[in-house]
Amino acid sequence: MQTPTDEKSRHERARLLVAIAVFSVLLWQTHIGAFALYPFTILATWFHEMGHGLAALASGARFERLIIYSNGSGVAQLLLPADRFRVTDAIISAFGPLGPAIAGAGLIVSSRSQRATRIALAVLGAVLLVSTLVWVRSLTGWLVLPPLGIAILAIAWKGSAAVRHFAIQFLGVQAGISVWRQFDYLFSRGGVGPGQLSDTAAIAQVLFLPFWVWGAIISALTAGLLWWSFRLAFRR
Repeated sequence: MQTPTDEKSRHERARLLVAIAVFSVLLWQTHIGAFALYPFTILATWFHEMGHGLAALASGARFERLIIYSNGSGVAQLLLPADRFRVTDAIISAFGPLGPAIAGAGLIVSSRSQRATRIALAVLGAVLLVSTLVWVRSLTGWLVLPPLGIAILAIAWKGSAAVRHFAIQFLGVQAGISVWRQFDYLFSRGGVGPGQLSDTAAIAQVLFLPFWVWGAIISALTAGLLWWSFRLAFRR
């Protein structure tokens, strides 16, 4: 039976996670904030670039390597078949920002049960380690990602139920909001390097609507996924 105290505690946890999400996004927009959140900046980049890479693999392309730079930016280097459908490029571009939001929603929802929470933490920690071995080819990635993966695995197997519960929700939120690490990126044409397109500009090249419309659509979908996952995770 649900007590008023349980209800209050659940609402307080939800408000805390929302506050962390908003605070993280705001901090990321400043140099000092990005430095303070540096491990999570690198984690956000990993989520984003893995979204591109896994979407490429699913489409039959090759995911060659993942490079994370010391400034927190990154790139997934892909080998795409010449005879691919053009819409494939749009899908791969979209999964950079949307893939982490989907994964984050799944992590948050997994917090509904202790068993699912432990499994989700173990899977996330293992994927961090395996993806580093297979794809990451930069010193920054090797310095930051394996310790994060090991820490997450330690929480999965040694952490208390309360710690695991908060950790999976926190990591889910971090994955979900990674799309807004550089808020203006979604609403710009330029990518990481000279001559590169942003994800939304790459989508616009194929699907015709302006890049800023795709930025708004991706933001709305991300917010919707977070809202849905919170409703499910904190439901009675």
